[in-house]
Amino acid sequence: MKTIRVVVVDDSAYNRRTITRMLESVPEIKVVGYAGDGEEGIRKVLDLRPDLVTLDLEMPRMDGFTFLRIIMNSCPTPVIVISSRSDDERVFKALEFGAVDFIAKPTRTISEDLLNIHDDLIAKVRTTFSLNLSSITTRSAVTPASVAVPDLKGRPATHADNLSSVDVVAIGASTGGPPALQGILNSLRGSVPFSVVISQHMPAGFTRTFAERLNRLSSLEVSEAQDGDILRPGMALVAPGGYNMVFRRQEGAVVTRIVKPAPEDRYVPSVDAMFSSCAELFGRRLLGVVLTGMGNDGRKGVVAIKNAGGQIIVESEQTAVVYGMPREAVATGMVDRVVPLGGMGREILLRSGIFPEAQ
Repeated sequence: MKTIRVVVVDDSAYNRRTITRMLESVPEIKVVGYAGDGEEGIRKVLDLRPDLVTLDLEMPRMDGFTFLRIIMNSCPTPVIVISSRSDDERVFKALEFGAVDFIAKPTRTISEDLLNIHDDLIAKVRTTFSLNLSSITTRSAVTPASVAVPDLKGRPATHADNLSSVDVVAIGASTGGPPALQGILNSLRGSVPFSVVISQHMPAGFTRTFAERLNRLSSLEVSEAQDGDILRPGMALVAPGGYNMVFRRQEGAVVTRIVKPAPEDRYVPSVDAMFSSCAELFGRRLLGVVLTGMGNDGRKGVVAIKNAGGQIIVESEQTAVVYGMPREAVATGMVDRVVPLGGMGREILLRSGIFPEAQ
């Protein structure tokens, strides 16, 4: 088994020792260096050429964002941010700068609680050799092109002859998902005639900030889902971290239910749970979208959507940061089309039965 060589960058000596101990608790991971600030971190990465870096964002002399800019331009290397929960807005900025994922520290203070991230840290580090680094470094180049929705007020929608219209677009993502989702929602300009529901693998405490960030950057009305939210066109709901988002019919409307994950749900919020629930309610008027991510979440949901008559599109290996979830979806043999991230917004509109206007 190939060894994953890691550099740990954190200004706390306790954190550096603890993270090193956790990483080296498994035989295939070796910490080859560590640094207490960004400048030292840059030197370590350039000298040691590790396979992966763990990074604290708040450091003396050079902050994590400057570190990320320099590394991604001079020596592209996968970076996992290990940040306190109070830094959630900064985490999403770091993902835009090229970090591949993040892990939330249980506390800002020096504490043995840091050991609670062990399983999550190991799981994410083990994806190192599955990462598409070229997709990470060219992320801005594959951001979905902006597409305009025709003004449908006062006249019928322009529908494609061979595709049914869609009431709901359900999107599932994991590693690499936040920047991809941001690009897709930002690309949809105008009043879309469908609802968007999103399950992004993310810990509790971060999804509200993520939804608020999407809302600022998108023409859709985006919010973290709450129990009882009614689905309506032009809105997007993000499943809250730590819970699953499913749906039911109630008094002629479709209402959101926020439920605890089942014991078999390895990934939360569960894409399978969301897809399957949507399939039962919307059938052929549902479009499922599987984006970048590790694992097989979404595979069962893809089958449920297709059996109900819905459509499935999947991000291509060319642009996915991790091709695990898309690969599992394609393996079902039920995917309608594989699409690079840059064409995802346009494909969503086309599959929804609307010819987007040139932008």
